[in-house]
Amino acid sequence: MIKLNPYLNFNGNAEEAFNFYKSVFGVEFTSFQRFSDIPSDVPNPGIDEGSKIMHVSLSVGSNVLMGSDVPSKFPPISTGNNFNISLDTESREEADRYFKALSDGGQVTMPLEKTFWGAYFGMLTDKFGTQWMLNCETGE
Repeated sequence: MIKLNPYLNFNGNAEEAFNFYKSVFGVEFTSFQRFSDIPSDVPNPGIDEGSKIMHVSLSVGSNVLMGSDVPSKFPPISTGNNFNISLDTESREEADRYFKALSDGGQVTMPLEKTFWGAYFGMLTDKFGTQWMLNCETGE
C-alpha cells in the first residue's frame, strides 16, 4: 500500500521541534539518527553536521511525521520549502514509475538509488515546485 507522509526540514532545530511534537502527541521517536551516525565507509558529500539530525520520525496514529536538519552547504530553509511529501512504495518498480512521472518537467535532487540504510530512495522537485521523497524499504 502506498503511504504519503509529511517530511519537515529545519535549519538546525529539528531536535527541538521534534521533542516538542513528541510531547504534544505523547509518543516516542520511532527513528532518531544524527549526521554523526553515518557509517565512516559511506561516501559523505561534504556533510559535516555532527550532532544535527539526519532523520527523526514519530508515529502519530496511523501516520508518520518525519524530519531532519538541512546541511549548511544547502540554502537555508524558509516557509514554502520547509517540507517534502514522502511517498513510500511497495516495490522498486513502483518507485521508478512514480519517480519518472513526478520528475517529468521537474528537477531531480537525488536519483533513486540503494542507500546505506537499506532503502531504495530518491528526491525531486516536480514542475509545480512540490518537493518529493520516494522511498522503497525493500530496496531490492
